[in-house]
Amino acid sequence: MLVSVISMKGSPGVTTFAVALAARWPAPARPIVVEADPSGGDIAMRFSLQSSPGLVSLAAAARREADSGLLWRHAQALPGGLPVVAAPPDADRARGALLALAPSSHSHTGVLRNAANAPDTVVVADCGRIDHATAAMGIVRESDVLVLLTRAHADDLAHVARRLPVVGRWTPRPVLLLVGEGYSPTEVGRELGVLPLGRVPHDEHGAAVLRGGRARLRWTRSGPSHSALGKCAHRIATFLAPTSPSLPPRIPVLPPQMPPPVAMRPVDEHAVRGGRTS
Repeated sequence: MLVSVISMKGSPGVTTFAVALAARWPAPARPIVVEADPSGGDIAMRFSLQSSPGLVSLAAAARREADSGLLWRHAQALPGGLPVVAAPPDADRARGALLALAPSSHSHTGVLRNAANAPDTVVVADCGRIDHATAAMGIVRESDVLVLLTRAHADDLAHVARRLPVVGRWTPRPVLLLVGEGYSPTEVGRELGVLPLGRVPHDEHGAAVLRGGRARLRWTRSGPSHSALGKCAHRIATFLAPTSPSLPPRIPVLPPQMPPPVAMRPVDEHAVRGGRTS
């Protein structure tokens, strides 16, 4: 399974949530994170990883071989053991590596898609902020599920509203997640015509662990399995997993003429079902 995590505007925590999603993916799947952000990576710096192996070495090796185990050979382990293929912080190098990994006329599937086809494998791709010209678009279009993160504020949602019809054509199963406080899922669903799958809670403590703060000790004692963010990621991952009895719905394409917008009322995160995702 190949899962892409993206945003349309700002920095709603795509990398942090991608790591949380993979870390809490239900067994028996083997998850791996690939930092596929064309603007450059953060994971290597956050967790003091080596510059190689990673996305650049993967792109170089992919010119010579394309077996499903290639991705794993270019991964490093985070403190909890989660394998990750980290991107370089330099945007030009990251973009070059992604372009080299993109599906081409010589390869029917990309390296990430090939790895994701292996039994019990889940590839979670952090594609960052995206548009139609991004170097990560090939990965997005090959994904089984696209997770779109957005803050629940008027300006962020305005960007999402304009792009939803296009997003719905990028992948068979796009889902929408709200991040932090703001408009309620019901209000967002009424306004956009798309009901968000849930809300990612504001959890600074849990996010700090997933950003590498005192990495190994904190990952063990208060990491993804214990934090509110980690518990949210587990619920989302369980829903998205192929063994789930219900698969996420396709984002409906918005009609050409929308009804007059309903004034949306900001709500406190803690007032929305205790910050839970549903």
